[in-house]
Amino acid sequence: MNYIGNMLDSSPKMRIALDYLLVLIGAAIIAVSFNVFLLPNQIASGGVSGISTILTSLFGWEPAYVQWAFNIPLFFAGVLLLGKQFGAKTLAGTIFLPFVVFLTKEVEPWTNDPLLGSLFGGIGVGLGLGIVFRGNASTGGTDLAAQIINKYTGFTLGRCVVLIDGLIVLAAAIVFDIEKALYALIGLYVTSKTIDLIQIGFGRSKMAMIITEKQEEIRHGILHKIDRGVTKLSAYGGFTEHERPVLMCVVDQTEFTKLKQLVKTIDPSAFVVVMDAAEVLGEGFKRS
Repeated sequence: MNYIGNMLDSSPKMRIALDYLLVLIGAAIIAVSFNVFLLPNQIASGGVSGISTILTSLFGWEPAYVQWAFNIPLFFAGVLLLGKQFGAKTLAGTIFLPFVVFLTKEVEPWTNDPLLGSLFGGIGVGLGLGIVFRGNASTGGTDLAAQIINKYTGFTLGRCVVLIDGLIVLAAAIVFDIEKALYALIGLYVTSKTIDLIQIGFGRSKMAMIITEKQEEIRHGILHKIDRGVTKLSAYGGFTEHERPVLMCVVDQTEFTKLKQLVKTIDPSAFVVVMDAAEVLGEGFKRS
């Protein structure tokens, strides 16, 4: 993996090609998930795909055409109003996603259960979006609309996204029924969690902040028995106003028990604060 990462770092063209590949793969996964899970179960879980689900149900319009009709103007509006930072990769995702929706429209639904459709549709869309984001792009759509609203209203970007997706889910409740809207909310939640998982990864680490009278013994044990780095932070006791350096250490989940036992053995009275570290980059962990 390090060899591949170094090769990509040394070859900008290969990095760009990989980004495009990720965008296309991610867009394809989103499109297939839409056709086999969301559309047949009338799950309008936000975004342009949710709008196309509603309009297809109301007027029988082809979902891919509806998505192109929204995505392409929104992309150019984004370029005009927000600048050219979106680039060709986002345009590729914007065009390719509805294209795969069109190509796979005859695929049979994988389930006719709305709950399963919202769960697995949310996973598929989140997986696809996470891969697209890994390619440093987006699939456009209502994300661009949210950024435009953010720029001209001062609302936070998160609030803009929630506002747009909320209106789409509300429309689903009116067009379909409340139950379908609730399924759409489940799909939205699962999508957001899946994106986080793809962006951050499956690995989890722990960060420990250790205050102890036996700093050197614990520092030596972390370095040589657990084989992890440790950082000494300058700190002062709020009550005593004496200097009380803090040892900071990040370890894998599997190493945490060993760290806890090490500290307890050396200094049972040590004060330890432990936090989850969702993503750690650097020596001994992920490179990028």
